[in-house]
Amino acid sequence: MKLPKYLRIQGREIAYRTQKPVGIFVLNWRRVRNGMYSQEDQALYWETRQWFVENLPEPPFYGADNDNPDGAVTWFKTECCDLMLEHIRPLIDLLDRYEVPYDIVLTNHPGKIVYEDDWQIGTV
Repeated sequence: MKLPKYLRIQGREIAYRTQKPVGIFVLNWRRVRNGMYSQEDQALYWETRQWFVENLPEPPFYGADNDNPDGAVTWFKTECCDLMLEHIRPLIDLLDRYEVPYDIVLTNHPGKIVYEDDWQIGTV
């Protein structure tokens, strides 16, 4: 069976701006912000996030203030997500360790594409 084109790892909490489930970064960041993770796990979050900042283009809809006025969400392209999944594994492990529910969503129909690069898309 061929995988659907797009993959998103998301929580079951709703994002204020998008009114959609938060993605894996926000899901973990909320635990960091609220002091739920140990110092070591907070450092792991920041280290993992930094890898993505350095290696993945940031969609322009996030902007300097993360304003995202259209409420777009990002999806990995499954055809090239092995490297992304390898580097996001620590964030999945944190969610599992702290028993934070999340879903891995696969689809060919993520919504209207408003951004695309080699690794990901943004949709509304």
